[in-house]
Amino acid sequence: MAIPQSFIQELIARADVVEIVGRHVQLKKTGANYSGLCPFHSEKTPSFTVSPSKQFYHCFGCGKSGNAIGFLIDYAGMNFPEAVKDLAGQYGMQVPEEDISPAERARQAEQKQKQATLTDVLEKAGAAYRKHLRTSQKAVAYFKSRGVSGEIAKQFGLGYAPEGWRTLAGVFPEYDDPLLAESGLVVVNEDDDKRYDRFRDRVMFPIRNVKGECIGFGGRVLGDEKPKYLNSPETPIFSKGRELYGLWEARNALREAGYVLVTEGYMDVIGLAQLGFPNAVATLGTACTTDHVQKLFRFTDSVVFSFDGDAAGRRAARRALDGALPYATDVRTVKFLFLPPEHDPDSYIREHGTEAFARFVRQAVPLSEFLLEASAEGCDLGTVEGRSRMVSNAGPLWKQLPEGALKRQILGAIAERAQLGEHDLLELWGIVRPGQQKAPRRERKGSDAPYKRRAYGAGPRHAIKPRTIAMAEHIARAALRNSEAWDLLTNDDHHVLCELQSPHGDLFSWIDTRFHEHGAEPWAVLQLVVEGQPFAELAGRLIALDDMQPSGRAYEVEELGPDDLRRAMTAIHLEAVAAEIERVGKLPGTDPTRMERLYELSRKRQALQEAQKPPAKA
Repeated sequence: MAIPQSFIQELIARADVVEIVGRHVQLKKTGANYSGLCPFHSEKTPSFTVSPSKQFYHCFGCGKSGNAIGFLIDYAGMNFPEAVKDLAGQYGMQVPEEDISPAERARQAEQKQKQATLTDVLEKAGAAYRKHLRTSQKAVAYFKSRGVSGEIAKQFGLGYAPEGWRTLAGVFPEYDDPLLAESGLVVVNEDDDKRYDRFRDRVMFPIRNVKGECIGFGGRVLGDEKPKYLNSPETPIFSKGRELYGLWEARNALREAGYVLVTEGYMDVIGLAQLGFPNAVATLGTACTTDHVQKLFRFTDSVVFSFDGDAAGRRAARRALDGALPYATDVRTVKFLFLPPEHDPDSYIREHGTEAFARFVRQAVPLSEFLLEASAEGCDLGTVEGRSRMVSNAGPLWKQLPEGALKRQILGAIAERAQLGEHDLLELWGIVRPGQQKAPRRERKGSDAPYKRRAYGAGPRHAIKPRTIAMAEHIARAALRNSEAWDLLTNDDHHVLCELQSPHGDLFSWIDTRFHEHGAEPWAVLQLVVEGQPFAELAGRLIALDDMQPSGRAYEVEELGPDDLRRAMTAIHLEAVAAEIERVGKLPGTDPTRMERLYELSRKRQALQEAQKPPAKA
């Protein structure tokens, strides 16, 4: 259900952004505003400013800005509804839920109260475990043997659960409290109703959610007992398939490093933090899920999965691939790092050094390459049978990818290995019908009238700056030479180009219509049908630049590949976003959509700017 804009505005008016930010950033009064070190990037001189009068924060170093809701989204990794509900709870406000029955509202309120109570119980147990660690020589000796410093132990809240069966009875006088069992701290024997501590004689790793609240524990034995690692069970506040160990502790390091390293265990995360890689997290004894990947992409656009190089590591990587594919957009990076079988991250760094490990990370296998490897596993590509099996394996994986340039290029790579045409693959995978001339185009979301049913010159038009004209004409020239280039662009790209001012927008609308109705066509065909159109002169001039260099002026004519098209489109998108920010910024402050729209545009601009950055050199 959509949250009413009126409530959002009331919440922003009541919340104090200085108070919200000040809980996580040390702020100092500087005139009318407050300043501090930016929590979103590493800096030594404060460039982060919070304005109490405007109820806004802004960093002059990295460009991050927003209101109290935006800060919770950026800093804690919440989505918009989560941030609104969290902020509303801090100020005693109830998020409107008009379409929910009183019974359901009461149930949700009860569930929220129970979650808060369970968190309090776990926090209290965590404090007791930390206290026990200080008095346990063998637990301290274990952490020291793994090179864990007191600072890291404190940062991660490490502790120790003593050997006794009912140690927590000294922490919770009402040991039969149902909350102890529901939180996973106590096990109840169904036969005789006897109770005992779940974690005994184990070093303890508290698991925190994105708000920093303790929601569960992991425990490692100090002897030879089984299982070696034991996690809290599934509870109302803890699900292994959604949570990641160390994400709360790593949140700032992810932004500074630019990527997250996903490992396989608690001590991998602890060891990496100790050795200069605090941007690591770990799954909790389960395969990486789509929920895990979605949560990670709230904090960073680059994910590196780290696995052992043995067969088990390859299987785990294959499951992680399934989790990552639906979120592998053109502006995100997913890689797979395979360590030598004799090493984990900690031992590799200690033997080869941090720079060698950093270089190893940079050279990790890209998602596109690993998808091809996974598809070809067990297939002899030197035979027709092997290539056919590879095609069968690749189809379900490729279909999970979101639409975009990456998906198109991977299709081409699969086709090349299979020694088939791209259309043949789509036909074999049931995406196009046999005999169909071209793949069906994607429906454009957010528009009732596709461009193919739109008259040239109709609809909104956006002003074009000189730089945008140059980029747009590069793209138009490539599409006119062979309109198959049009299909290398995304739906959003098509919308932006077709909404440019005449005659450029009209030319792109015509190219779009032709491609929908006739598929890819060379200029020899387009030249015959463009005559009489209002943009015919523009089309002719663009193509003529390929064959003619007017005296006194030289034009650079170059072939645009997929990467060049992407760079040109990114520049055009940035110009369009800048123009929209300028327009929305002029809306009155009372407009309920103004702040949310500005924040949305700021996020989009940041994503585009990140996409412009060149890849890190190995």
